[in-house]
This record gives sequence, structure tokens and C-alpha cells, in this order.
Amino acid sequence: MIEWFTTVQVVVAVAAGLFALVLGLVGRAPNDYTLGALALVELLLIAQVVVAIAAPAFGNLPTGDGLEFWVYLISAALLPPLAALWALITRDRWSTVILGVAALAVAVMVWRMNQIWFVQVA
Repeated sequence: MIEWFTTVQVVVAVAAGLFALVLGLVGRAPNDYTLGALALVELLLIAQVVVAIAAPAFGNLPTGDGLEFWVYLISAALLPPLAALWALITRDRWSTVILGVAALAVAVMVWRMNQIWFVQVA
């Protein structure tokens, strides 16, 4: 993992999550902006998959459990598409809230992946 990229991912996911939560709680249905924000979160997660595959080849090895890291990463990468699918099927204010909760969950999971990669001692 790259620390600055992790920070970018967390900031973008929190911003997207808060944006969707606020819009959902004021009664707005999912729209291009909320789905686009979640798509940006997913794009960053896909880039993180590429970084996680390439990082060990360049000497950036995780200090924690690799399996735990990959389970977090794959789970986090599945959350935005599933939340977007839910939002497109239901299309009510609570779907927008679900988009926000999914983005905030991704932020927490990315932060935990950072801890697994850098902080823990295997």
C-alpha cells in the first residue's frame, strides 16, 4: 500500500459517504451525483488492488496478515457495486442513505487495510 493513496481513499470515501447521507436524510433519491461519488470510491479501490498486487514486487511488503488484508480489500471492492445495485433497484431516499453507509464502510475498511499493511507485526 501507499500511505498517501490510502489517505486519499479515506478522504474521498468519507466525503462521498457524508454527501450521500445528507442527501438521503433530506429525502433525495439516488442520482448521478451520489452514484458517481460511489463510482469514484470504487475506481480508487480498483487502483488499490493494482497497487496491492505490485507493491510486494517493489519491496513494499505487508507487516500483517496478507490473507486478512485481501479479504478486507475484496470485501471493500464489492460494497460499492452492491450498494449501487440496491440504489438502482429501490430508488428511494433510503437507497441514498445506503450509498452513504457503504462509502463510510469502505473508508473504515481502507483504514484497517492500512493498519494491517503498515502497523501490525507478523
